[in-house]
Amino acid sequence: MMPGMPPPSEVQNARALAVLRIGVGSFFLIFAQYKVLQTQFTLHGGLQFWINKFLSEGGAYPFMEPILRGFVLPHATPIAFLVAYGELAIGLALVLGALVRAASSAGLVFMLTLIFASDYPGGAAPVWQYFGASLSHSVFALCFVTFLLGDAGAVWSLRRPGARASRADR
Repeated sequence: MMPGMPPPSEVQNARALAVLRIGVGSFFLIFAQYKVLQTQFTLHGGLQFWINKFLSEGGAYPFMEPILRGFVLPHATPIAFLVAYGELAIGLALVLGALVRAASSAGLVFMLTLIFASDYPGGAAPVWQYFGASLSHSVFALCFVTFLLGDAGAVWSLRRPGARASRADR
């Protein structure tokens, strides 16, 4: 090992974290593209469809039902745009390695919101079903926690090589 160079395991870990960051970012770009490039989700009831589906099929946690009915549905269009462009911003930030911690914080809040809005297995469900019902969102939530705990923008990012994380990215 050369003086001043990180150990090979640190380089491997930084690369593995970057692969995960770029992969999660790519998923979010895919999720965002149809919402941003088409109008079904934002202007023609797409978000309302999903919220009503969560409510009618019992997917929302009981404490979320009044929030979904009383706040989200009456403000569905601006919230749909927030979701669409939020997914786009999270995806771009992660793929580019810019403001990774800020994007991960927003992504974690978004995933927790989706867990409580759509992944309720029912009051009588055994504990393991709570985890099984939330897999599509909890795995992303764990990725965001990992990005928050580590330096996910250390390699393959827009950050200057060798530069420390900016204050906004800490």
